[in-house]
Amino acid sequence: MLKITALTKRFGDLKAVDNVSIDIPDGQMIGIIGRSGAGKSTLLRTINRLGDATSGKILFGEGENAIDVNALKGRALREWRSHCAMIFQQFNLVPRLDVITNVLMGRINYSSTAKTMLKMFSPEERAFAIRALDRLDVSAQALQRADTLSGGQQQRVAIARALVQEPRLLLADEPISSLDPRNASIVMDALLKINREDGITVLCNLHTLDTAKTYCERIIGMKQGSFVFDGSPSDLALNLLRDIYGVGEDDDDEEFSTAITSTSIEVVSDDSGQQDVTEEVGP
Repeated sequence: MLKITALTKRFGDLKAVDNVSIDIPDGQMIGIIGRSGAGKSTLLRTINRLGDATSGKILFGEGENAIDVNALKGRALREWRSHCAMIFQQFNLVPRLDVITNVLMGRINYSSTAKTMLKMFSPEERAFAIRALDRLDVSAQALQRADTLSGGQQQRVAIARALVQEPRLLLADEPISSLDPRNASIVMDALLKINREDGITVLCNLHTLDTAKTYCERIIGMKQGSFVFDGSPSDLALNLLRDIYGVGEDDDDEEFSTAITSTSIEVVSDDSGQQDVTEEVGP
């Protein structure tokens, strides 16, 4: 359980996150939507402690075993960042290093920094990394330099790096915004599979509404640092979307739809229960 209470993050006079509260049970896949500058990225970075909250509480776990995230320091903070893995829009790989070494960087909290920098990984760790890459269908590229991969492949490597951290919570900050529709669907399929098979809670900032509706069981709408919607995709009525994205009733409906939906992704289940994803590029 992730429990956020009255969380605020200020930058000077600006409240990037403004007094938000939410309970997130284990195993949910949540999409966070909103305009640029709504506070989505700041929220994830504050949960991960890449930035400190101005006020409020972040608790992970239940009862006496709950972790007060804002109070963590030193090794305890490093452990939290390991178990609360981040996936970034720009992948954050080291271009000149090969793929498997980039993935093994996710094990830095399980070994000394010196050993990691010298690539002194055990056979067990290397096998673990290969298994993570294989789950994402990029194990064949394990010995290639990261900068030789396509954007979609690099993002899958970044997800593999997050997996070897053995996270309990996965935070994905606009993971598909720089990808074409086909690679976007591959990455979202991978995140959904991890959520369902491993039971890892996933919080995903998304710039396309239809993707959030397709893949996420719960959607959070943010506007000016606050939560203005929290519910299932089916509850997102047009008037709520207009409020989330700051679009007036006089604005053209087609322009509004295009502004919030650049890719249409349809998930179709076959008789075996497997899912095929098709994409239609919007105007």
